[in-house]
Amino acid sequence: MRLAITYDISDNRTRTRVFRILESYGAWKQYSVFELEISDIQRLQMEDDIKAEIGAGDKVRIYVLCERCVGAITDLGLKMPEKKSNVI
Repeated sequence: MRLAITYDISDNRTRTRVFRILESYGAWKQYSVFELEISDIQRLQMEDDIKAEIGAGDKVRIYVLCERCVGAITDLGLKMPEKKSNVI
């Protein structure tokens, strides 16, 4: 499944840990945005990992992207380099 994940985390340490969790699953697209291509089991594990790190004031949103939605994605401006990615 293809996911877009955004987060709003104020604590630098927590934000870095969540960033590293998400980076292990997919591509960093923008400051607090990741795009992932993962299985259902990987999603459950990722959600558990994130829940273990975030606090009451933190917010993480997960969007499921259907094939039609993925085909309609438009990138404008400078593209972020992808160090390690399973997302095309």
